[in-house]
Amino acid sequence: MMNKTNVMRLLDAAHIDYVPHEYDNSVTDGETVARLVGIPAERVFKTLVTEGGERRNFVFVVPVGKTLDLKAAARAAGVKSVAMIPQKKLLPLTGYIHGGCSPIGMKKPLPTFIDASAEGFDAIVVSAGKVGHQVELSPKALAAACGAAFAEIAADKN
Repeated sequence: MMNKTNVMRLLDAAHIDYVPHEYDNSVTDGETVARLVGIPAERVFKTLVTEGGERRNFVFVVPVGKTLDLKAAARAAGVKSVAMIPQKKLLPLTGYIHGGCSPIGMKKPLPTFIDASAEGFDAIVVSAGKVGHQVELSPKALAAACGAAFAEIAADKN
């Protein structure tokens, strides 16, 4: 029996159905994680935290095989520009470490955007808030759990 993460407890409390997945916690590459949990990479999403416009922070959830289109992300957030936050700011801001950042259950709610490609799937996979743990749930349920909007924010890796 897998230990529940805080994300799983929050989903339970909200009566949101999910399927937990566990993998080797030494792996942090999203495409490898997708292979380990046996789910196509286009259905496995990573959580990225940015800063922009008046020192505001934003969360973007994009497929692991893609990259965040910073211009599209800024448009979605309604600011001039966004940039990835320095890794050292991630834990104090979100309560999560690199490789275990979930859009669900951050220290304080941040404006969150999920790539529109997620809407094409019955279920997607995101971090369960701890390296080595993922949750699979419907994109609509994820959006409800973290107050997110869908937007075209992903771009192909160069």
